Order: sequence, then C-alpha cells, then structure tokens
Amino acid sequence: MSRGNAVPIDLPVAGALLLGLVAFALPAGHGDAAAGETVRHWWTGGWPLFAIALLIATAAGWLVADRRGLAGGPASGLALAAVTIAAAIGGLDIVMQAPGTAGWGLWIFVGALGLSAWRAMEVLTRDGTESGIYALIVPTLFGLWLLYLWEIVVQGFGIPRVLLPAPSQIAQVFVANTDTLRADFYQTVMKSVLSGFAFGCGSGFLIAVLVDRVPFLQRGLLPLGSLVSAIPIIGIAPIMVMWFGFDWQSKAAVIVVMTFFPMLINTLAGLNAAGSMERDLMRSYAAGYWQTLLFLRLPNAMPFIFNALKINSTLALIGAIVAEFFGTPIVGMGFRISTEVGRMNIDMVWATIAVAAIFGSMFYGGLALLERAVTSWHPSYRR
Repeated sequence: MSRGNAVPIDLPVAGALLLGLVAFALPAGHGDAAAGETVRHWWTGGWPLFAIALLIATAAGWLVADRRGLAGGPASGLALAAVTIAAAIGGLDIVMQAPGTAGWGLWIFVGALGLSAWRAMEVLTRDGTESGIYALIVPTLFGLWLLYLWEIVVQGFGIPRVLLPAPSQIAQVFVANTDTLRADFYQTVMKSVLSGFAFGCGSGFLIAVLVDRVPFLQRGLLPLGSLVSAIPIIGIAPIMVMWFGFDWQSKAAVIVVMTFFPMLINTLAGLNAAGSMERDLMRSYAAGYWQTLLFLRLPNAMPFIFNALKINSTLALIGAIVAEFFGTPIVGMGFRISTEVGRMNIDMVWATIAVAAIFGSMFYGGLALLERAVTSWHPSYRR
C-alpha cells in the first residue's frame, strides 16, 4: 500500500466494523415463544457473543494495523478468513437452535461477515501466488460462503424442507443413504456416462481426421451435425430407449449423439489452426500428410480437442440423467430424482444433485489438469 499524506481507509473492513456494532445493538433473534422468550440478544452469552465480539475486535484491529501499514499479505488474508469462519459459526448457532426466529441483528451481522469475507478473498487474490495452496483457497472460501448463506437463509426464515432443504439437512440425507447413492452413481456414471463419453469423443475425433483427409465429407457431415445438434435431448432419449432398451446402453447412445459433433467440429477447427508458414516448413522437410498431422497439426489442435472434451464432460452427465427420466431400471441418478420428487422427498433429490455436481466438477477439473500438462507450451499458459 502506497503511503502519502493520508492513508485511505479500508472500506470493506470499516463497513464490517460499523455493521457489527449496529448488529450488536439489535436483537439477534425473536426467541422461543414456547419457552417464554420474546427476544434473544447477543449479550446472552455463548457462541453468538463470542462471534460478534471476535468480528468487531478483528475489524478494529485490522483498521489500526492498516493505518500503520501492517495489514495486507497472504498471512493477514488467511487470518481474516479464519476469523470470519469462526464468527460465522457463532452466528449460525442462533438459527440452528431456533429455526425461523432470526432477527434484524443477525441479518446485519451476516452483512458484516460478507464484507469481512470479501476483504479476505480480495487480499488473498491480490497478494497470494497463482499456484499452490493459494490458488485453491479463494475458490474454497467463496464456495463455503455460498453454502453458509444458503444454510443461514433457510434456517433463519424457517423455509420448509419440501421447498428448499438446508445444506446440513442434505448432508444428513447423504450420509444416511450412501449405499443408494453409490448404486445410482455406478449405474449412471460408471456405465452410461464414461462409456458414452469415450465412444462419442473417440468416434468424433476419428471421423474428424477422416473428414480432414477426404474434404468432400466436410460438406456433407457438418450441415448434418448442425441439424442433429438442434434436436432436443427429450426428443432423442425416448427413441434411444426404444432402440436399445431400458438399461445403460440407451443412455450411452444418447451421450454419443450429444458428444459426437462437438468433438468433430472442434477437432476440425484445431487441425486447420496450423499456420501456412509451419506447413511450408514441413513440406520443405519432405514430410507427408501423416507426418504433418502427427508432428504439427495434432499438437496445434490439442487446445481445441480439450475444449471439446471439457464441454462434453458436462453434456455427458446431463444427457445421462435426463435420458433416465424416460426409462431405466430401478436405479440411476435420473431415476432417483424423478422418483423422489414424486414422493416430495426433496432433500434426497438435492443429495443426488450434489453427487452429480461433485463428479462433474472433478471430471472437468481432471480434464483441465490434463490439458495443462499436455498443452503447457500454449501461449495461454505463459506468464
């Protein structure tokens, strides 16, 4: 931070301090009417008092340190993030004990937490390195903050589970139904998604090389690809179920249709990405078609191919789940969602969605890491 005649005040932390003081003066909750309590104040003790006192003291200390030029840096950001998490747990204790009784003081306190978390992530993003643990801290903190908002809003307003369950309730259902979720995951992901993804992407890549070798196929296949891509999945899925049966083969067929043409089009674009100077250089070495393809055009096409793989990783999972709505054995993630919605068991639906989201993120992240290893030479990775 540059130091001149006047050091600018840290607005997010100052706002957190002001909101914390205002929240402390207001009721944190309405209390339990059955127990004869009408208002619950912060100074009644326990976690809530510790939480708001910790937040106010930390914000005040940060402002003093900032005026002296001592605030900032990854360590300070981590410390502020840790204090924010500890204070957030204390605020959550209010609504967990009596859902639906949150007062204005609690919501203002949540706003103070938001400003504190904002400042912590800002410092970590600015001063932390782009690799190693600091590259994961900010996304993790941001995800935790969204989950916290979800939890405290649902618990604070007393939203019924049938409308929107809290993350803690979804976690309880997740733990209690691990065997069912595991069986659904195996049916949908291990059988349908991976097989359809491999066959669709592999065939799309091979046909792209064939189209590049036989140019007239490009005029015939690409318009057909645009036509097939425009067909909605809810139109394809019932037909595939009739053709291939109710088991995983029909879902894999839907995934093949969804992933084939994105891979085909991206691979063709990548194969044509090599410049004329590079091609002329290969000709000067008397390189044939296959040598040019292997040593020049395919390496240049890798960023395009990985883009198709990452796009298809999400399409494959969506296609398998939606296809299971139209017929499947009594197992599978799509079957579980459609069945539990009919039973009004929404927390089980969200647990299934969580499994799909976790796998989809891991699948996409794994492909991104593989892309970074394979295409480390690409200009987008240069610093």
